[in-house]
Amino acid sequence: MEPSDAKRLKALEDENAKLKRLLAEAMLDKTALKDLLSKNVWSAPLLQGFRG
Repeated sequence: MEPSDAKRLKALEDENAKLKRLLAEAMLDKTALKDLLSKNVWSAPLLQGFRG
């Protein structure tokens, strides 16, 4: 393996790790949003015009 090949491989491995982290963060964000929406915050009394 040439030194330039080793550098290119290292760069690709670094980029792959970065992309995996970004994907994991996006999946966590998606899960958090699903959890929030499952609590049905849109049916809260104030949003329905309740003036208790």
